[in-house]
Amino acid sequence: MNNRSIFAKTVLLPCSKLYGAVTYLRNKMFDWKILKEQEFPVAVVTVGNIAVGGTGKTPHVEYIVDFFRKKHKVAVLSRGYRRETKGFIMADRNSMPRDIGDESYQIYHKFNGQVIVAVCEERVKGIEEIIRLVPNIELIVLDDAFQHRYVKPTVSIVVTEYSRPIFKDRMLPYGRLREPRRGINRADILIVGKCPSDMKPYNYREVANDYDLQPYQQLFFSHFQYQPLQPVFPDASTTIPYLDWLDHSDSILSIAGIGNPRPFVRYIKSFNAKVKVDVFPDHHQYTKKDIDYILQRYRQLKGKQRIIITTEKDAVRLAANPYFPHELKAFTFFVPIKVEFDKALGAPDFFNTVEKLIKERRKD
Repeated sequence: MNNRSIFAKTVLLPCSKLYGAVTYLRNKMFDWKILKEQEFPVAVVTVGNIAVGGTGKTPHVEYIVDFFRKKHKVAVLSRGYRRETKGFIMADRNSMPRDIGDESYQIYHKFNGQVIVAVCEERVKGIEEIIRLVPNIELIVLDDAFQHRYVKPTVSIVVTEYSRPIFKDRMLPYGRLREPRRGINRADILIVGKCPSDMKPYNYREVANDYDLQPYQQLFFSHFQYQPLQPVFPDASTTIPYLDWLDHSDSILSIAGIGNPRPFVRYIKSFNAKVKVDVFPDHHQYTKKDIDYILQRYRQLKGKQRIIITTEKDAVRLAANPYFPHELKAFTFFVPIKVEFDKALGAPDFFNTVEKLIKERRKD
């Protein structure tokens, strides 16, 4: 047994068990009504996860918002992870990732400011402020708030990842779980995301058996569809390359600072070009040193076409980075992703399910 394994067994595992006991007790205090959940006069849909990092939660939030904004006045509320500000802030055209966080910034601009986007560490206060400032608001989507139990959601959705199932994981810091696995029983809907494109009926059945959901819960499967490249700096790019056109004489520098970069890197490597990969931590704020390193790596690329391809989340941070060199702007692109639901095990339409739950519970 190496030193790392010894450290994990002797230090991280006991800490993991202690953390699990604390979160279990906290959840029981809500179940016993010692700690109070607050309801609101608008529908609240929570989208969260049990494990930290890389489950694909944000694309699902965008997918849900895109559907409901056509019918309702919709707001998205998150804590604004890694922002440099505090308190309640409503996004506007002048907001930057450092003000509201990269994910909130991405959502705001994806919908061209047509959806209310706000951040607040205290979700109850955040919801109250949205209702006060936007009296005609009809639906609030809470991003990454499954563990924020002071808010009683109308519908609760958990997103997990096919390749990293929670029933094979352990509590933080030994594993990746934020709370004991049984916490998933609070969810109305479980989405198993990032599914492979070649799943067979028996694969779906195996996953369904492994999660063994309660009768009141609904299981869905989804996958990502990678969309055509888009420029990170539209004013600088004159031509958008097609990945299918690249060949072995071309080079790609792939940059990813997300929770689980493996599917993205695997997709980029599926093309014929030579690929160099640089992985940064999730939500990484690129420093001048990082940008200088990226420039150096780009200059080392060989080939007729030399481009940088990054993730949609990283594109937000790079586009707002004051150190990003003009030399690279015309050659820097990102891959948008789109969520698609699998028609598996006779699952009903996802949005019909959510709407039905909202209607039933708003009558109570």
